[in-house]
Amino acid sequence: MARGADRGARMPVAEFTLPELTQWGEALGARLEPPAVITLDGDLGAGKTTLAKAISTGYGVRETVTSPTFAVAHEYHAPRSSVYHLDLYRLAGPEQLANIGWEDVMASRAIVMIEWPDRAGAELPAATHSIKLAHVPGKPDLRSVSW
Repeated sequence: MARGADRGARMPVAEFTLPELTQWGEALGARLEPPAVITLDGDLGAGKTTLAKAISTGYGVRETVTSPTFAVAHEYHAPRSSVYHLDLYRLAGPEQLANIGWEDVMASRAIVMIEWPDRAGAELPAATHSIKLAHVPGKPDLRSVSW
């Protein structure tokens, strides 16, 4: 996943239905090599958790992947490594990252997917793959994805 490795760089936007987004995410997950940190940014309902589930499935997670909104962090197991799915929505800022074991997660040789990455501020690693999801105005069945 070399494209988007620089958080400031974005590739052209693609538009997907949710089933297409799932298919794209599964293909992405199948190509990932640990360690990798992926940020999933977008408004509520843009498809962040849908994409995290698809990436996890493609990577080899066989457990049911659920939204970690209330738990903040979920760990799943795949044949190649663990997969962490973090939802930082409920955090006020980076000063609360220690409460969720941030340093241990970042030090792991795992796949780490982070929803609401802005809450981590400067604590995000430099080698983060960034994916931005958005609703497509006038097309409620589509999501735009840039990476």
